[in-house]
Amino acid sequence: MSDDGSGDGAGSGNGAENGDADGDEGDVDLAERAPTPITDADHGEWLDALAAGEGYALVCPDGHGSLPPRRICPECGSASLSREPLADAGRVETFSVVHVPSPRFAGDAPYVTAVVDLGPVRATGVLRGVDPEGDAVDVGLSVAVGVEERATDGEPLVAFRPVDDA
Repeated sequence: MSDDGSGDGAGSGNGAENGDADGDEGDVDLAERAPTPITDADHGEWLDALAAGEGYALVCPDGHGSLPPRRICPECGSASLSREPLADAGRVETFSVVHVPSPRFAGDAPYVTAVVDLGPVRATGVLRGVDPEGDAVDVGLSVAVGVEERATDGEPLVAFRPVDDA
């Protein structure tokens, strides 16, 4: 039942309906709600393979690609997925400079996060080796993919670095 007795379940979102009228009791630590790093058991094998230069994509018979963990193709629903080598390099499709990070990336800011086309898949990671405040980053930039450590806590993450097109 809501605070007004209407029973519609809609609350103000301020915590009062959960006994937190003053905002102190039951507060959630934002660090606990921050996105978890890609090192959990579902991604660990893939991240280790990527770090060893043996990254892979999961590809269905129709050629749709996805990144682990997957049990079925997100495009067509096929359960027949094979591991195909992931390209060592790709091109930036879009990017954003992060100035106000989540707590787990506080020591990294400012940084560039990018979505990179790696053939059958696109991957999101941190773009290193560029000045986040400069103009060296642009859509189409050629980058290599790998694994590096997050500055804040040393956890591994997907990282990209510019490569020479020559």
